[in-house]
Amino acid sequence: MPMQTLTGTRLRERRQALGLRQSDLAERAGISGSYLNLIEHNRRRIAPDLLARLAGVLGLDMAAFEGSAAGALVEELRAAAAGVPGGGAELDRVEDFAGRFPGWAATLAALHSRAEGLGRAVEALNDRMSHDPHLSASLHEVLSAVSSVRSTAAILADTEDIEPEWRERFHRNLHEDSERLAAGAEALVAYLDAGGQAEEQVIASPQEEVEAWAAAEDWALETAPEGLASGAARALAAAMLARARADRMALPDPAFSQAVQELGPDPAALAARFGVEVLAVFRRLTLRPGAAAGLVICDGSGTLTLRKPLAGFALPRFGAACPLWPLFTALARPVTPIEAVIETPGPQGRRFRARAFCLPRHPGGFRGPELREAAMLILPEPPGAETALPVGSTCRICPRADCAARREPSILTV
Repeated sequence: MPMQTLTGTRLRERRQALGLRQSDLAERAGISGSYLNLIEHNRRRIAPDLLARLAGVLGLDMAAFEGSAAGALVEELRAAAAGVPGGGAELDRVEDFAGRFPGWAATLAALHSRAEGLGRAVEALNDRMSHDPHLSASLHEVLSAVSSVRSTAAILADTEDIEPEWRERFHRNLHEDSERLAAGAEALVAYLDAGGQAEEQVIASPQEEVEAWAAAEDWALETAPEGLASGAARALAAAMLARARADRMALPDPAFSQAVQELGPDPAALAARFGVEVLAVFRRLTLRPGAAAGLVICDGSGTLTLRKPLAGFALPRFGAACPLWPLFTALARPVTPIEAVIETPGPQGRRFRARAFCLPRHPGGFRGPELREAAMLILPEPPGAETALPVGSTCRICPRADCAARREPSILTV
């Protein structure tokens, strides 16, 4: 029995409609939560016997999954229609359209798929070209070293009666600046050479290196990483592992899983039950295999210090995030729970439930500075009547022309 291309999506939508947690469905079907997560996001093919078990738990008719290439085409057409709200597509006649005009139907589905791919490519390329502080910093370092070498050399060339002590000092400065210039030029060339690689292989910062390692491990955060290139990345990974171990000790399984089933993913309620900080619950809910939730953490400056993405909710690669995120509302209102339904822009816009919280710290006591750390939990939200807050990823690629928080024009609008 061929599996339709959107079988995982159909399973996920049915599970969410029933209010069933991913971990519960995985347990009843006899598979791991991480494997079910891959299935629901159409990243793994599913054997007929496993599909039958999942369909039985969800109360679905197996006939709904028995399809051919025509069935898959119908599903793709439905997805294309869903991406244009209010477009007026006659969904009740989609099978008739695909049967009578298969060529046009295939063309429409292909254009929809290509539009989605181009949208993702625009986001990735714009993030690299328009919000890349590393390229700017490297160029600045090279130009600064060149200016310093030129100034020192001009003094030595134009001044004949320099005292020996000052001449020695200028020579030493010239040597140090030339070494800095060589190192900066070497780093810049290496970075530009890396730009020719595939986007997913380009790691521009230690934070990206650590996040790529964590994503490859499905955010298990249990064993020391291998192969991290930089010392800074290894230090960040060690700190992340230490924090994850402390969170697991404070919120151990299966007690934590049982509490989530009873209370739901409510960070404040879970924190009160276990007597821990709210941000520890944020991390425990998301930084584990199979967790169908995203997480963003920032410091007091608004810089994103951790990004665990969720399908459909784009995260900027180099900061400059949308100021309307509940994350930044929480940052300005410490120790105040913030919750909102948010909606991403565009024809493929999706709804999410965001819960944010900011925790202030005073490591230096009353006379020391206040340090703030805010986190935003991102959960899938099914369609509903609740008003959603329109947000974006970053102004540069957000098509909302009438947004009051816009900082700069978008490259996606005229």
